[in-house]
Amino acid sequence: MTLWGGRFGGSLEESAWRLNASITFDRRLAEQDVQGSQAWAHALCQAGLLTPEENEQLQAGLSKILEEFRQDSFAVQPQDEDIHTAVERRLGELIGDVAGKLHTGRSRNDQVATDFRLWVLAAIEQLDRSLRAFQSILVQRAEQDWNLILPGYTHLQRAQPILLSHWWLAHFWPLQRDRQRLTDLRKRTAILPLGSGALAGVPFPIDRQALAKALGFEAPCANSLDGVSDRDFAAEFLFCAGLIGVHLSRLAESMVIFTTAEFGFFTLVDAYSTGSSLMPQKKNPDLFELGRGKAGKLIGLLSGLLATLKGLPSTYDKDLQEDKPPLFTAYDTLIELLPVLGGAIATLQVNVPKLAAALDPALFATDLADYLVEKGVPFRQAHEWVGKAVRLAEEQGISLERLPLESYQTITQLFEEDLYAVFNPLRSVSRRRAEGGTAPEAVQRQLETAKAILKQ
Repeated sequence: MTLWGGRFGGSLEESAWRLNASITFDRRLAEQDVQGSQAWAHALCQAGLLTPEENEQLQAGLSKILEEFRQDSFAVQPQDEDIHTAVERRLGELIGDVAGKLHTGRSRNDQVATDFRLWVLAAIEQLDRSLRAFQSILVQRAEQDWNLILPGYTHLQRAQPILLSHWWLAHFWPLQRDRQRLTDLRKRTAILPLGSGALAGVPFPIDRQALAKALGFEAPCANSLDGVSDRDFAAEFLFCAGLIGVHLSRLAESMVIFTTAEFGFFTLVDAYSTGSSLMPQKKNPDLFELGRGKAGKLIGLLSGLLATLKGLPSTYDKDLQEDKPPLFTAYDTLIELLPVLGGAIATLQVNVPKLAAALDPALFATDLADYLVEKGVPFRQAHEWVGKAVRLAEEQGISLERLPLESYQTITQLFEEDLYAVFNPLRSVSRRRAEGGTAPEAVQRQLETAKAILKQ
């Protein structure tokens, strides 16, 4: 059975049928399709286009189909072009000719747009839960690794000392912005296309406000042409997914680096590591490398959909059949990836001696400049003088901490014996106590804010 064959004298060639059909992937919209059909049947009844008895028959048949989907007993037939065809075909098998009344005033154009939006709304909710769970692991690590200090990096060069807890929380906030974007996207996704028909609207007195409320939408679309063609929400979802992928990839990159022998800050447990088929000694961070690699796929899915959308001339075009696979793929990728990376982070071991050994005295050069600033020296002058001290230490083949006071005083007599106190890691981080800084008290405030967010 097709929903459009009346004006045709023959059927599609088999390969053309396979290309045209979408049941292989839009079956995923089954529950949303039934949900939308149940609401539409009620709307038709309220508009006087169905009798209460007919509505009851439709509701009973659709409930039976929903049960079959949930029990995985629904049998797709070779002639089912898409999920809408399959549901209507099965409904006819269950309740007879009254099933044919369900499509009154409705097109697959507004039907699929509604189904898809319902799916995206559910996906937003589930993805938000997964992101929150991942954030919880970052907060747990920040608490667990309290007061550990490591080098902070710029340009992948050692820069200044920071708390490891501060570093973990630095990855909390990008994910929080991702969650905020998803929340904002929900408002634009919860706009109801149903009642737009194929493009021109429905000719019957359907209460679209009540229909929107029944399906959990905030409002019906304002324009039927836009209603059936708008896929901004799909592109936005892929943008959100792509940016989540980027944020996870940045964290994954750091994990790959920090688990190398050259850094050795972290060690992954065996449950989240892989080995080499040739080299017996290897312990590879493949899961983080996969997380890094999947970011590229997520970005590509967004680019692909935007390229599909950019040239569509009318309200609904068959190109829009290509909107769902990239979203399904993006969602599946993140839902699979987040708990794995979270598990690896939750169980990793921190190598405290390696962190301590990496605290090169050069990391305190800025503290040394601040030492001079507190003596009234303009920062630019202090920066230059400390730079000269760094050069002197390099020339003598020693660290800043071991550079003799006499050498410092060849630069300026403002350097005194107390300058060596700046080379204390805890002192360094503790001084940066302004909001957002790496001092323990500032990080504690940040941590409490993060925990409060997770409780909301």
